[in-house]
Amino acid sequence: MTSVQVSDANFEKEVLGADGPVMVDFWAEWCGPCKALSPIVDEVAIEMSDKMKVVKVNIDESPLAPTKYGVRGIPTLIIFKDGQPIETKVGGMSKSNLSAWLNSVI
Repeated sequence: MTSVQVSDANFEKEVLGADGPVMVDFWAEWCGPCKALSPIVDEVAIEMSDKMKVVKVNIDESPLAPTKYGVRGIPTLIIFKDGQPIETKVGGMSKSNLSAWLNSVI
């Protein structure tokens, strides 16, 4: 399963109400580093589908969630567990760094 697009309308259900950890990728269409990170996030979403859910939020289409969670730069990755943000990373990263970070958190 690849990452799922989430909006302000279903953020609470898909992220805050999820069973298990959820990584949220906050991104925008005009963001170069976001476009570079996107296929990496998709690969990791497939590889870690048994351990966590991975979703993406377009900050231009859904501004409420990024504002609520203090997203100031993108791409921003936030891991939620039991409806609470527990870890945040800002900026692009390699697949090995992303996988290592996720494995250290969950």
